[in-house]
Amino acid sequence: MCTSLTYTNSHGGHFLARTMDFNVDFETRIMFMPRHYRVTGDLGDFTTTYGFIGAGRQLNHEIFTDGVNECGVSIAALYFPNHAIYQPHSNQDKIDLAPHDFVAWVLGKITSVSDLRERVKDVQLISSTAELINEIPPLHFIISDQTGETAVLEPTSGELRLINNPVGVLTNSPNLKWQLQNLSKYGTLTNTERPLNKFINYQPGSQGPGTGALGLPGDYTSMSRFARTVFLKHYAQVPATTTDTVNLLQHILNAVTIPKGAKVAANGQATYTEYRSYMDLNHQTYALELYENSGVIQQVNLTDHLLEQQTVPLEYVLSRTPHVQLLTPDVATLPAAH
Repeated sequence: MCTSLTYTNSHGGHFLARTMDFNVDFETRIMFMPRHYRVTGDLGDFTTTYGFIGAGRQLNHEIFTDGVNECGVSIAALYFPNHAIYQPHSNQDKIDLAPHDFVAWVLGKITSVSDLRERVKDVQLISSTAELINEIPPLHFIISDQTGETAVLEPTSGELRLINNPVGVLTNSPNLKWQLQNLSKYGTLTNTERPLNKFINYQPGSQGPGTGALGLPGDYTSMSRFARTVFLKHYAQVPATTTDTVNLLQHILNAVTIPKGAKVAANGQATYTEYRSYMDLNHQTYALELYENSGVIQQVNLTDHLLEQQTVPLEYVLSRTPHVQLLTPDVATLPAAH
């Protein structure tokens, strides 16, 4: 289970951020994939045209859950249980991909959302087990580009097609259409103080700012996380700089980040937020924030040097050590008493 959102700051910078919520530790790294690299996918090989960076692992081949490429295209895969429908058999007229290989294919091949809108017609997702979790992952995808255009791909029928996403938010099941309809329940919410009506001869006293958001759901279901993220994205003060935008995205994702033990399935497995990622589409940077050291941003920039010199995948092993900035001076450096 995950939450994602796109964001545009006041200077026109475009971003995609997400939480990765799961019950298995993926031991995620930041991975760079070069141009013109042959990927041995689970259902056939494909060769990248563009270089990209994202959250990945080198298992029996390179697998990504989200990332951004040199064209400024970003994508994130989120769980879509009980709704994802894949094809059972190969089709010689289509490009066959395992669901968990779709992110790498998009990042390696696609230049924009409009480009994907056309090319995805030639793709079909085939039921295929992902080795790390030993199941067929039910996925849907949020995609954005440097123009800020955002779309969702939900594999619910034989032909893949992109769906426009007017709010730029995606969580899990139900589908996007249902989630958007559900927002009508929260259409009266606001960020200002709500005036209180008089009851008979009694005028209740105001409880102050924040009453406009009374009724905003606070649980960890996908429906509630969707509504909460839309509300915060809509009302949060719009920043200007890249640094301030990432900082705002951290605060928005704080509202949907799941601590270990707060969401436990019937089988006893705890889903928690393993990492949060922040993708700058205009400057092609990718940053991760891990559960173990929340607040610490570890970032890789998609530089010309990487794109032009690196010809094989490159994994960046991340620090998982919590960071504490100690402000208390050493005893020896304390000023002498007078």
